[in-house]
Amino acid sequence: MTLPATMRVVAIARPGGPGVLEPATRPLPVPGHGQVLVRLAYSGVNRPDALQRAGLYAPPEGASDLPGLEGAGTIAACGPGVSGLAVGDAVCALFPGGSYAEYAVTAAAHCLPVPAPLTLREAACLPETFFTVWSNVFQRGGLTAGERFLVHGGSSGIGTTAIQLARAFGARVFATAGDAVKCAACAELGATAINYREADFVDVLRAAGGADVILDMVGGPYLSRNLDALADDGRLVQIAFLQGPKVEANFMQLMIRRLTLTGSTLRPQSDLAKARIADSLRAQVWPLLDAGRIAPVMDHEFALAQAAQAHARMEAGAHIGKIVLRIA
Repeated sequence: MTLPATMRVVAIARPGGPGVLEPATRPLPVPGHGQVLVRLAYSGVNRPDALQRAGLYAPPEGASDLPGLEGAGTIAACGPGVSGLAVGDAVCALFPGGSYAEYAVTAAAHCLPVPAPLTLREAACLPETFFTVWSNVFQRGGLTAGERFLVHGGSSGIGTTAIQLARAFGARVFATAGDAVKCAACAELGATAINYREADFVDVLRAAGGADVILDMVGGPYLSRNLDALADDGRLVQIAFLQGPKVEANFMQLMIRRLTLTGSTLRPQSDLAKARIADSLRAQVWPLLDAGRIAPVMDHEFALAQAAQAHARMEAGAHIGKIVLRIA
């Protein structure tokens, strides 16, 4: 395969709003040891992309400065030491950055096969959300069959993924959302939907016996309310702080009721840690995708040059499920 010297990308011209995302041309990246070059067909759009665009989430050392943490396409080149993948293989992959582009480099161990029922468009939505939900809800939060699980922002990409995975593994699922349409989307996936503008999720969960695991990206005033909504021995897993990371709360409950407060961000973790998550997904979650038992919820598709519009839609909060950029 003859590769081009340059590629189309969307770059961040300067920190700011969606309008700072601009089409550009960059040299083609070269895969290093253990890495592959992926020719992307689609890239997923995620909130960390918007944080990076705003100057609030710097890429890890050595990663591309371009936004984009996930995508799907075909292997265009393999670096030294790569085994199990070959040029032409269809994959979806987690990237340290750079997937708003025609080509991007990532660790071969962070690539997963495209599930049989899914298109590349759908597969591009899997890595960031599935890595995040699996590692936080199941590995850190320890959710098991029969437990009660609450996810905030249930109609988001993370939320729709969390609902489906928790249901597939036997949990009773609750989800918050901000209007009737979004609540209906959560209910269709199998969650007890809570319109947070009309009901207090703390009251709903307490009436049900309390949540064993809560996945939260809101933060701020939700922190103390989440603790109130937990059952004894419950686990609160924090993955973002959309309403701020600082709050005053009474943490005596952690001791009295044996609660656990934990959390993580995916991007700064080591390549080995991400590879281990990928291995676990391949063994335990990919069979569900191959069988069609779960699938990403798709919202809207934009062309690569329309990345600014994609970010504006995401930040307006109107979407249900995942937004993608069409690269090819």
